[in-house]
Order: sequence, then structure tokens, then C-alpha cells
Amino acid sequence: MGRPRKFEEERAIEAAMRAFWSAGYEATSTQELCAATGLGRSSIYNTFASKHDLFEKALRHYMEQRNAALAELLETDLLLKEKIRTVLWWAVDPDPGEPPGCLVVNSMTELAPHDQEIAELLRRDNERRRELLRAAIETGRARGEIDPGKDPLALAHFVFATVSGLRVAARGGTDRDGLESIAKTALGVF
Repeated sequence: MGRPRKFEEERAIEAAMRAFWSAGYEATSTQELCAATGLGRSSIYNTFASKHDLFEKALRHYMEQRNAALAELLETDLLLKEKIRTVLWWAVDPDPGEPPGCLVVNSMTELAPHDQEIAELLRRDNERRRELLRAAIETGRARGEIDPGKDPLALAHFVFATVSGLRVAARGGTDRDGLESIAKTALGVF
């Protein structure tokens, strides 16, 4: 008896996510997707309408994972500075099995300029993460953890841009010491 189709689809999306994250959308061939997922070409196209459809599902999967972890962290009772430190260090010290960089950031530069569907998906995701950060910063400000004159939305944009920059720097080969110096500088704002 085979595995349920839903399990196979979820496993394929996870594997495709890692393939796209490593190489990018354009550079990931159908053959590489077959190798990554363990599915044949016909199975990929029977399960997913197209490479683009599989990519969109993989990107959504990535976003859901990252946003769930971010929301969970920001809802804790940690001090705001510790929450922000954790977010920054996710980019400094990613899980060892992760490809360098960030699938969202990579997609913003590779696809968003010419793919309206992906651009809109990324825009909504970016708004969601900025709002999660803004709310946490607002709460920290209300508790007196940061200067009351600081703008929570501006700080959320700053953290978002810093994390994106760290991910790009990591993908570009910046070593851990360099990444840590960027994160420490950013943390000084809080």
C-alpha cells in the first residue's frame, strides 16, 4: 500500500522548497526537481500544474514555516531586545541544513520584478511580517523597553531590511563574524 497522496505532495513541496531555495527559480530545472522530490516528470506535472505552481506552493510553505516561528517568538514574554536579537541571529546562525540566504528575499529579487502573482504574494507576506514586528515593538515601547519617541513601524521596517540584508550577505559569502557585526550594530538601535 502506497503513501497517501497528501503526504507525498507535502514531502514534494518541502523538497522542492529546498531546491528552489538553493538554486533559485530559473536555475532549478525540472530534472533537478525530480531528483529532489523523488518524483518522475509526469508525477510532478500530474500533481502540480506547472513548475510555477510547484514554486508558488513551495514559497507559501516556506512563508508559513517562517511566519509561524516569528509569531511564536514575538508572542513570548521575552524582553523586546531579546526578541529582536533572536530574529537577527536566525540570519547570523541559520540551521546547519538550510541553504544560505532566504527564499523570500531571493524571490523578491529574482521573480517579483516580472511576476505579478509572486510579487503580490511576497507583498502580502512582507506586510504580515512587518505587522508582527510592529506590534511586538509597540508592546515593548508601551512597557518602557524602548524610547517612547521611537516609531514602531519604522523600527519594524528597519529590522525587516536588516534581516533581508543579512540573508543576502550570507548568500554572497559573508562570514559569520561579518554577519554578527551587522546584527550587533542593528541591535544597538534597541
